[in-house]
Amino acid sequence: MPELPEVEVVRRGLAPYVTDRRIAAVQVLEPRSVRRHEAGPADLVAGLIGRRLRSVSRRGKYLWMTLDDDRALVVHLGMSGQMLLPDPGSADERHLRVRIVLEGADRELHFVDQRMFGGMHIDDLVEDGAGGRVPGAVAHIARDPLDPRFDDRDFARRVRSRSSGIKRCLLDQGVVSGIGNIYADEALWRARLHYDVPGERLTGARIRELLAHVRDVMTDALAEGGTSFDSLYVNVNGESGWFDRSLHAYGREGEPCDRCGRPIVREPFMNRSSYRCPTCQRRPRTRV
Repeated sequence: MPELPEVEVVRRGLAPYVTDRRIAAVQVLEPRSVRRHEAGPADLVAGLIGRRLRSVSRRGKYLWMTLDDDRALVVHLGMSGQMLLPDPGSADERHLRVRIVLEGADRELHFVDQRMFGGMHIDDLVEDGAGGRVPGAVAHIARDPLDPRFDDRDFARRVRSRSSGIKRCLLDQGVVSGIGNIYADEALWRARLHYDVPGERLTGARIRELLAHVRDVMTDALAEGGTSFDSLYVNVNGESGWFDRSLHAYGREGEPCDRCGRPIVREPFMNRSSYRCPTCQRRPRTRV
């Protein structure tokens, strides 16, 4: 599933083309892609036509385009969702689900989704309790580490109050958003931390160090267009990112650690896998 850097790459690609554009037409080709809009496809189309897109925002893995009626078009990419900007009239995408035509634009806005786990819906904007306004469906999602309003002290406090492993804390979207399996493993490798170290055993300084690594790895990934292991993860122009070439832990089972040379191991974790160096990321027995 796309993580924060991949979604942010899409947001940055969309913003220059859709901001302050009025929606001229909407075509829902697959009703399941708007299933989260409970009033149905026809209501979604009626609610979008004639509306002006004011901005493109993101929190964690959620995208939304603010409308001029105090609502937003919310997009979740799921496992294979793509927001593309092809030439008008283009129908080349095999898995095109929703087409949006913008007035005066030289490109259309297409939602493409092969596996059908993503979707779009219109939602009211609500106060998020921290001075911002977000769609109601996003209000429960915590801010992400690249958000200027992210509270480092509160994050450290919440992690230290938990007995669960640090990777579980990183993946908990109610604690911090936007971090998935790939970037959790990469940040933990950089911090030399075992994924199952209980949060309550980490010092505040160690948590702040880990948070710095999270930000660094995400910033590095953004600079390289995100991580693309297959053709499903692309930017608005259909181009893949290349951060997979810079990974130190994730997906590198059996390859030598870039620090010590010992082979990276893969271990079961929450119905998925964790990758770590058995030397650099040993399970500590004391407070870290």
